[in-house]
Amino acid sequence: MNQTNKTIRWGVLGTARIAEKVGKAIQAAQGSTLDAIASRSIDKAESWAKQYGVPKSYGTYEALLEDDAIDALYIPLPPSLHEEWTIRAAENGKHVLCEKPLAMNVSEAKHMADACRQHQVQLMDGVMWVHHPRTEQMQSSLNQNNLGNLRRFTSSFSFHWETVPLDDIRMQPEMGGGSLMDLGWYCVRATLWAFQTLPRRVWGTAQYLQGVDLNFSGVMWFDSDRIATFDSGFNCTARKWFEVAGTHGSLVCDDFTNPWNAAKARFWMHDSKGIPTEHMAEPKIQEVCMIENFTQAIISGQQNNHWSEDAIHTQQVCDLLAESARTGHPLCLEP
Repeated sequence: MNQTNKTIRWGVLGTARIAEKVGKAIQAAQGSTLDAIASRSIDKAESWAKQYGVPKSYGTYEALLEDDAIDALYIPLPPSLHEEWTIRAAENGKHVLCEKPLAMNVSEAKHMADACRQHQVQLMDGVMWVHHPRTEQMQSSLNQNNLGNLRRFTSSFSFHWETVPLDDIRMQPEMGGGSLMDLGWYCVRATLWAFQTLPRRVWGTAQYLQGVDLNFSGVMWFDSDRIATFDSGFNCTARKWFEVAGTHGSLVCDDFTNPWNAAKARFWMHDSKGIPTEHMAEPKIQEVCMIENFTQAIISGQQNNHWSEDAIHTQQVCDLLAESARTGHPLCLEP
C-alpha cells in the first residue's frame, strides 16, 4: 500500500451479524472507509451493500481478494474458515482483522500469523474490549501495584438461550462452536492480560450438547501463587465481569467485554477494608477504537506482532483447557 494514502480502504468477507457492528465502526473510524462487501451470494452482497451504503459488492470471496483498491479485510466468517481466508488475504497483500477465536487450534493460528509476517501485513483478532480507553486505565492501576501482590483472577461471560438453536454455528463442532471459544476466549484473554504471562497448568470441565460445550468452567495455575478461575455458557443469565484480587485490594469490572452503558465505562477499586472507589473512563465506542488502532498500525508501516501473539497465547490456553475437559485431567503447558 502507498503509505502516503492516509485512508485505509476496507472490505468485509461475509455478512455475519457481527459484520454490521464492525462495518459501522469502520465507517465511523478516522482514516477508514468501508468500500466493499463479499458474500457467496451476489444477491446477499448487493442487499447488504445497499443497506449499509457500501460502494462495491462481490458474489465470491475471491473477487474481493483480487480487488487491488482494498487495503484491509475484516473476516467475520466461522472459525473453521479463518485459516484459509486469512492466509489467502495475506497472499494478496491485504491486512487482516479476523474475528475471534482466531482459529480452530493453535497450529492454525500460528500458520496465519506466519503468513501475515511473511507477506508483511498486519494481523489482529477482533477482541474489542482491549482497545477501550478503560482497559488502559485498568492496566495502569495494576502496573502501579495498587492491589499489592496479585493472587486471583475470576471472570464470567455468559448469556441465556431460552431455546438452544441447534443449527447455530456456535452449536456446530466442525465450525468451531462451543462456549469456550465463543465466550470463554474473552475470560482467558483477560486473565493473560492481568497476569502478563501464561499459566503453568490448567483444568477444565464442561457440559456438552451435540459435541460442543454448552457451558465451561476452567482453572489456571500461574507462578507466584496466582490462580485464575472462569466460567462461560449459553445457559446462564447475561454476565460479563471480572475481579483481580491482590494482597491489599481488588479491581472489579462488571462489564469488561463491553460497557452496559457506553456513556458510563467504569470500574471499581476496593481497598483492604472493602471501601470502593469508582473510576470512570472516557466514553468511547470500543469497536471504533479497535478499527482506529488497527488503521494506525497499517499507516505506520510497522507491524504490531503483539496482537497476533496475544491471540496465539489465548488459543494455546483454550486448546489445552478444551483437551483437559475432554480427558478429565489437569494438563501442563509445554515450556
